[in-house]
Amino acid sequence: MTNRRLTSHLSIPTLAALVFLASTPALAQKTIPPAKAAVSPLEMAAKKLDDTTYVKVTYNSPRIQDPKTGQKRVIFGKLVPYGEVWRLGANAATELTTTGDIELAGQRLPAGTYSLYTIPQADKWTLIVSKDVGQWGAYKYNKDLDVLRVDVPAKKSADTYEAFTIAFDDKGTALNFSWENTQVSVPVRPAKKG
Repeated sequence: MTNRRLTSHLSIPTLAALVFLASTPALAQKTIPPAKAAVSPLEMAAKKLDDTTYVKVTYNSPRIQDPKTGQKRVIFGKLVPYGEVWRLGANAATELTTTGDIELAGQRLPAGTYSLYTIPQADKWTLIVSKDVGQWGAYKYNKDLDVLRVDVPAKKSADTYEAFTIAFDDKGTALNFSWENTQVSVPVRPAKKG
């Protein structure tokens, strides 16, 4: 009896509005597909070198396989030309942050955040550390903002690295760059005090 009395006092538009409101949460639910995997995902390499020195490198990791065609590409000497400044990855220029002064291949680098670039050659790379951070690629690279440059040997690897990879070695004594069949190792350590 109570239900009949309640429904007899509700108008048809009111009943329709109640039915709509009751079904709205079901209509609002939808399936959200996962985000498409990035072509050159953002990666990070980090290492605590001593009690006060933490070093972090953030970079975008391109692949040998062309994301548009799926074909294998020749990287060094073609996609990444020899003798030209390269952003050391894809998209934004690679950035290095250190909480303490460090030495890269024997050159002192004060604590701070920097962009990393390189000029690759078949037998060596020139690693460039720039105070100009937040750059997209190397399009606006300015040599006048270099903090330091070091030459390091480039070696051929028996292994093939599909993804461009930056990593510290297990002991934290080198920062390694690997892609395709090329490896470059930059000695790194906390700077001597004083």
